[in-house]
Amino acid sequence: MIQFLMNGRIHTENLPADTTVLQYLRQNAGRCGTKEGCASGDCGACTVVLAEPQGDALNYRTVNACLTFMPAIHGKQLITVEDLKHQGELHHVQQAMVENHASQCGFCTPGFVMSLFALEKKQQAFDVEHTQQALSGNLCRCTGYRPIMAAAKDICQQPQADQFDADALNTLQKLRAISATEQPTCIEQLAQLFITEPDARLVAGGTDLALEVTQRFQRLPKLMSLSHIDELKRITLTDQAIHIGAAATLSQCLPVLRDEFPEFGDLLERFASEQIRNQGTFGGNIANASPIGDGGPVLLALGATLLLRLGSQQRELPLEHFFLGYRKTALQPGEFIEQIRIPRATSAARQLRVYKVSKRLEDDISAVCAALHIEVQNGVVIHARIAFGGMAEVAKRATGCEARLLGQPWQTATIERACQALEQDFTPISDFRASREYRMQVAKNLLRRCHIEMTSPETLMRVTHYV
Repeated sequence: MIQFLMNGRIHTENLPADTTVLQYLRQNAGRCGTKEGCASGDCGACTVVLAEPQGDALNYRTVNACLTFMPAIHGKQLITVEDLKHQGELHHVQQAMVENHASQCGFCTPGFVMSLFALEKKQQAFDVEHTQQALSGNLCRCTGYRPIMAAAKDICQQPQADQFDADALNTLQKLRAISATEQPTCIEQLAQLFITEPDARLVAGGTDLALEVTQRFQRLPKLMSLSHIDELKRITLTDQAIHIGAAATLSQCLPVLRDEFPEFGDLLERFASEQIRNQGTFGGNIANASPIGDGGPVLLALGATLLLRLGSQQRELPLEHFFLGYRKTALQPGEFIEQIRIPRATSAARQLRVYKVSKRLEDDISAVCAALHIEVQNGVVIHARIAFGGMAEVAKRATGCEARLLGQPWQTATIERACQALEQDFTPISDFRASREYRMQVAKNLLRRCHIEMTSPETLMRVTHYV
């Protein structure tokens, strides 16, 4: 049984676990303002907003309705474009879109409106970079983005209270009255349930799993939601490591990782869209063992380990021993990822370089993703952990390349020998994203780029540094 708040009242629904929010809105609730475009989380036409208690306030975040299963909204407020109009008047976000001529065909407009609505709830002043990030998951093909940005500027420069602000206290009370008794609410409960139902699919963000429903038209009859297990959402820092709960969202992780590893933060800003980051998790990104998951190469380069749990038993496993093959992992039946542990930065001399090569700058899948963790002392390489995504059946360390670097002078001749070693480390394949020859050449060039950036920091090597 799923309970959530919509249009001011609690809704109780008994639906198949793999029903998406988009399906529910259009087929069950008759709310067709939320559009179906790509059904894969790329276009943002289906963007809705979820509000949930955060202390004494409400936290508003955008999600893709096409990739969100209904159990994920249990205990939350679901806000769609139909909810914005109040007492016969357009919401001021909608009015700003009208006044700036920011809509033509209108298909994408509800998604943009919902992204702007959530942006206003979080942003106190207009900031171009933050606004672009908030809209990076919404595509428009007829209006153009200049008038949409103009609408965003008007909204953020002149924020206005609305009916949601006026009703916030009542909303909090209603949401807190919804219990989560039909879903696991602690790690111990999850561990026992998963042992008895090892064929169930664990769902944290579901941004990859949902594609089996929306793209492959498969049914997922047995799902186990992690959305009410607070321990799995926590991020804690010790002197030795960053401990990330397997269900902590990428949006939660971004500021923490950016502070510790700025290049990791830069990658996460290109990691899909804000809607995806608001739901997607590192636990899911790792557990699906995709060869093109962007988290894997960086975590491998940083020497991350996983805390795995089976019932009451825990074990810690280096990430490089977790990936066994394409979509295959070392998880045993009934076992799940509890935490990702990333060693803290211990030396300013140890530098992390992360490169993502894709057709679009943002919200795109990598052809090649490279992470290089290098330390040089007195001109000699004393530490090298290098990993790539898109070069093998899993994210994988380039151990031969590392061996050619360790103990050698940090100079062009060494780099060229390390580039040749990549041909023994990897046998990439050709697919619709890139040919194997292209992937290998790119991998070598990224190693060369890392050397240039570290030895000639005044040389601007990335388009984002000068455009």
